Amino acid sequence: MTRVIVHAGFHKTGTTSLQDYLRENREALKPYLRYYGKADFRQAGADARTYGQRRYWWRRLRFRRSFRQFLSTIPDAPLIVLSRETFSGAMPGHRTWLGRRVETYADAAIPLAQEILRALRYRFGAEVRVEFLYTLRDRQAWLASVHGHLLRSIDVTDDLAEFAGSFASLPDPEADAARIASALAPVTVHTAWLEDHALKSEGPAAAVLDLVGLPASVRAGLPAAARRNAGQPAEMRAQFLQINRAGGSRTARKAAKEALLAASRQKP
Repeated sequence: MTRVIVHAGFHKTGTTSLQDYLRENREALKPYLRYYGKADFRQAGADARTYGQRRYWWRRLRFRRSFRQFLSTIPDAPLIVLSRETFSGAMPGHRTWLGRRVETYADAAIPLAQEILRALRYRFGAEVRVEFLYTLRDRQAWLASVHGHLLRSIDVTDDLAEFAGSFASLPDPEADAARIASALAPVTVHTAWLEDHALKSEGPAAAVLDLVGLPASVRAGLPAAARRNAGQPAEMRAQFLQINRAGGSRTARKAAKEALLAASRQKP
């Protein structure tokens, strides 16, 4: 019987570190699991994110097709791990096509998980054992990380206090994960906190390796994880906020932010 662990989110919970570690150690882990991440199903990941912002039935159908197309290209294996945070939809704080802010994961994550579940049963048979994993993070740290990402990627003009205040009464990822688990029952849904795994040798990827049950002797031979996608320092975030508030064309704002990022990469 095939077992599939689907790490389906959430954004800004150590996902890049988790995915990079599993990808970089893919060969060492191959006798125990087959790992697939962003580069393996770019279209399905993009379609899931788009559905999160535009939850039309035809966009859900597009994700269904692209995800099933990906599954048709991979070989059978006893244990498969899939990881992509866009399987939860769009990051909160982004805007829908109507200009409304995405404020929760569950509305998109539940139908996406249902499509993933159906596709895996279609590909591997009704007896396939599917488990979902959602990684979590302290709410305030998560909001700060989301805010920093949005300052860089879109034109957020709220400072952190304003941004966090606007989410004060809305569901956080932990509540979303509970709602998803209820909707998917009896399918197993796991949660793992970044704070519980970040300092482990494998970093956030330890959450997956714990579920896999990788032998201790194998884990001991794996390299230590490097921290990835740590975000920009406070000074740069302040500069991004200033650029966003200054107005002007979107093209000019994007160019100004890219110049700042390029300059920071050149610093010793």
